[in-house]
Amino acid sequence: MISRESLAGWYRTRFVGVAVILLAVSAGAIVLLNRAGPETDPADLQGQITSRMRSTLEQADPGQHNHAGHGAQQVTTEEKKPPVICGVRVYGYEPAGVTALADVRTVYGFHLCGVAEPKRPWDVAVKLAGPVIMDMTTDPPGIQVVEATADVRFVDRLREMFPDRYEELALKEALTESEMADQRRRYDAAAGL
Repeated sequence: MISRESLAGWYRTRFVGVAVILLAVSAGAIVLLNRAGPETDPADLQGQITSRMRSTLEQADPGQHNHAGHGAQQVTTEEKKPPVICGVRVYGYEPAGVTALADVRTVYGFHLCGVAEPKRPWDVAVKLAGPVIMDMTTDPPGIQVVEATADVRFVDRLREMFPDRYEELALKEALTESEMADQRRRYDAAAGL
C-alpha cells in the first residue's frame, strides 16, 4: 500500500511538473506574439491603406473622376447616383518606414473604377483608370490622377508626379488577376447582374 506521504509527494511532483510546462508554454507564446507583432504590422498597414484608398474613390461622386484631380464631396441632388466600384493597388507610401495609417502622408498607386449603372455589363461600363496619388493629410483624402496635357505627355507627367522608385511600377503594373476578379464580382453585384 502507498503511504499518504508518498502519494502527496507524487502529486506535488506532478503538479510542479505541469506548472513548469504551462509556464514554459506561456512564455514561449508571449515571445512568439511579440516577435510576430512588428512583422505583421506592414501587411496590416498595407491592407488599411488599400481599404482607405478604395473607399475614398468609391465614395467620390462619379463626376469627380475627371482625371484632373478630385476630392470626395457630398452629393447634393435628389437623384440617386450609381455606385462606383473600384479596384486599387498600392505601390507604396510616404514616409516609407511608418507603421500606422495615421502617420501615412502620401500613397502612390493605381485605380480602376467602374460606374455600376443598373444592368450595365462591365465591358460597356464607364471606367476610370490610371496611376493615382492620394494625399492622406486631408479628410477626406485628396486624389490626384496622372493625366497628359496639351504640352506634357502622360509618361512625362507621371515621371514628374511619382517618386523614382514607383515610376516603373506605375508604367507597367495595374491590378493583379485576383484584384481584378474581386472587382468584377463586386461590380456585377452592384449593377444587379
